[in-house]
Amino acid sequence: MRVAADFIAELEAKDAVIEAQRVRIAQLESRVAQQERQIEQLSKQVMELLTRLGENSRNSHRPPSSDGPGARNSGSRRGNEPSAAGDAPTESAVTGKRRNKQNRQRGGQAGHRGTKRDLVPADQVDEIINIYPKECENCGDVLAEVPDPLASRHQVTEVPPLTAHTTEFRGHTVRCGCGHHTAAKLQGVIPVSPFGPRLMAITALLTGIYHVSRRRTAAFLRDVLGVRISLGAVSAIEARVGESLGPAVEEAWSAADAADVKHTDATSWLQSGQLRSLWMMATSAVTVFKVMVDGSRETIQPWFGSCKGILISDRATVFTFWKMSLRQVCWAHLLRKFVAFSQRAGPGRAVGSELLQLTAMLFHYWQSRRDGVISRETFLAWMAPVREQIEACLQRAVVAGVDGVSGSCADILAHREALWTFLTHAGVDPTNNHGERELRGFVMWRKRCFGSQSDRGNVFAERIMTVSHTARKQNRDVLAFLIESCTAWLAKTAAPSLLAPRAKAA
Repeated sequence: MRVAADFIAELEAKDAVIEAQRVRIAQLESRVAQQERQIEQLSKQVMELLTRLGENSRNSHRPPSSDGPGARNSGSRRGNEPSAAGDAPTESAVTGKRRNKQNRQRGGQAGHRGTKRDLVPADQVDEIINIYPKECENCGDVLAEVPDPLASRHQVTEVPPLTAHTTEFRGHTVRCGCGHHTAAKLQGVIPVSPFGPRLMAITALLTGIYHVSRRRTAAFLRDVLGVRISLGAVSAIEARVGESLGPAVEEAWSAADAADVKHTDATSWLQSGQLRSLWMMATSAVTVFKVMVDGSRETIQPWFGSCKGILISDRATVFTFWKMSLRQVCWAHLLRKFVAFSQRAGPGRAVGSELLQLTAMLFHYWQSRRDGVISRETFLAWMAPVREQIEACLQRAVVAGVDGVSGSCADILAHREALWTFLTHAGVDPTNNHGERELRGFVMWRKRCFGSQSDRGNVFAERIMTVSHTARKQNRDVLAFLIESCTAWLAKTAAPSLLAPRAKAA
């Protein structure tokens, strides 16, 4: 009996050891599973960080200014990257071949057609100095000063000394014979501003268009024109000019709202260090800007007015208020997204490379159509298979379930109706490059001045930039228009029209 009891005790002891080992194995398996999950999570984080580390203006939404000095000459560009942000990939970009520029000398190259300064028309010359030969080179006789209709012309342009013109208003008090003193009434006679319309326009031109700081603007006016002006006065001039440009901005916005095709984009803006949203709407005739509290749908939708026409933009979800069939998604943004795909490790690289090749064909056909090389019928025929292949590639990427790729491809397919509007509507560009170029000037201003300090500053910024960009499109002299606007505001007369007659008719 004792032997059996000892045997049973021994078995129970072994079972306890085995059970302890099982518990230990279960604990180890749980720990291994937890570590595997951590490794998977950390691997995803490393991949995300590497992706962010490799972001630049060619494979993301980041602006070119974020690339840093020498980024475009560093030789780090991959063969499948576009030549510039938003441009179609060139043949060298698609094939991976790169031009060798190491042996190229600076300056004009051999065979380069040189340029020279054009002469001012004769009717615009202020002074003419005629130079005649004194004696004949052959016989030495004295020559008469006979004008030569084919005389050689050489011009020297100089700026006369600049000085400000100051007008003083003196209000006199006159004593009547009855002994009563009557003072002159100054209201309605003295201008509301101590500065004239031209000086106001020049000040606004410097700060709002050339983006010179207020302090340097005051220094320029003092050094060049002899006008002493305080920083507060410069700010007050901006406020008055901004108010004078109100009717012109309303006119430009009405034209943008009624346009058949319009581009839009947004960037950040700062007001006293607080983040704001700066929006732009551009057509072939006008460009308007607006600083808003934020970029939410509820905030921006009223500014977009009637929502008529075709809107060219990115895939931002804020544009859901615009009918999808009347939108065109920017293919330059998609191109940068495909570049990012092609630079990833794993199956996403193959997806990105295929989409890049197809997008290169899209841009090549589009440029051929834009330049008149092919007819619209040919363009549409060539684009039909390209469209099918792009959508099929996107669909395969969605089914494949590739991290960081499939979700973006699904979102692109969700905008399928807005991908090909440029095929069904003539006059619609496949990219939002025009809008991005219009917005870039404001971005550079923000980088230099860090935004504005008040609502009044926002109004001046958005209005002066609206007038500047629209006047350029209308072939208008910006300074001349600012002077007209300031003159009308001071005189309380009708504001001048910013748009040319042909733009109004359109």
